[in-house]
Amino acid sequence: MKERLQKIISAAGIASRRHGEELIRAGRVSVNGEVVTELGSKADPARDVIRVDGKTISVAKNLLYIALHKPAEYVTTMSDPQKRPTVADLVGDVPERVYPVGRLDYGTSGLLLMTNDGIFAQKMQHPRFQIPKTYRVKITGRLNREDLKKLAAGIKLSDTVFKPESLTIEKINERSTWVRLTLREGKNRIIRRGFEAAGRRVARLVRESVGDVDLAGLEEGTWRELTSREIKQLLALAEPPG
Repeated sequence: MKERLQKIISAAGIASRRHGEELIRAGRVSVNGEVVTELGSKADPARDVIRVDGKTISVAKNLLYIALHKPAEYVTTMSDPQKRPTVADLVGDVPERVYPVGRLDYGTSGLLLMTNDGIFAQKMQHPRFQIPKTYRVKITGRLNREDLKKLAAGIKLSDTVFKPESLTIEKINERSTWVRLTLREGKNRIIRRGFEAAGRRVARLVRESVGDVDLAGLEEGTWRELTSREIKQLLALAEPPG
């Protein structure tokens, strides 16, 4: 069945539809060897050979959505020039090639969604929707009332404000404090940078959940498929209000 090229490019996880349109206008997309620059052009992903920058793209027939319990010291990429362990090493037994939805830092562990559905991945990462994500964070030292006031008011960073939607102290002693917090923003290293700006260092960081999907029953380094209910719930969070 023929579909608009930008939709096919988006479904393959290459780019958003808008960026796909830019790729077409720039002459970077070809169908069966012919460069296509006209927006609205259609192709059949099951029959036509579609290339972006000379590389053939494919739209997966069997869409998969998985939850991976990423260990610390794994890179959230499919390969690494420094030969460090990657999340691809943990999903080699997945029947389709899947890709990370967003990223977790090298030193961060916890829940990472992966899929071969490019449209789903883009919705999950779109800043407009701000899907809630919950983390457990181990902070060096003992958090005091002044620290909590700063966090509640929001801590200004160079590119955003670090202001958890919720923050509770789970465990505290003179050497460290464990907190659980929820964020809707996903700026690079925002939790580590936020606490550093407040004068505290993050010793450990674990993402516990994305929406209603959590780590329950998942050992480090293992994965499971999302249920249809979980997929629907995540997509509902990525729908514009009203």
